[in-house]
Amino acid sequence: WRELKASENLVWNSFPWPVFKRPSEPEDITTISVSAYVLSRHSPSEKSSKDRIKDHIKRWHPDRFETKVLPKVVEEEREKVKEGAGVVVRCLNELLNRDYD
Repeated sequence: WRELKASENLVWNSFPWPVFKRPSEPEDITTISVSAYVLSRHSPSEKSSKDRIKDHIKRWHPDRFETKVLPKVVEEEREKVKEGAGVVVRCLNELLNRDYD
């Protein structure tokens, strides 16, 4: 994410989408794939599942993403990236509403 903030002319593939298999379209991002990535046991974080989800929500939240990151995306891919980020946030919010320890 630090590299993204310092970069210009971002494209879809510039983003670290929170899934194991790189999506090529927003439709490739699902709650199941986001859950597998964010809640992976192989994650180096000692944080709870809920805290990991919240950390990801902070990165992808539209208020922050659309003002700080989206303007750096090339015009031709801006709508696609915006849609992908929206899908990610919806998936994360769905996960947050589930009961985790």
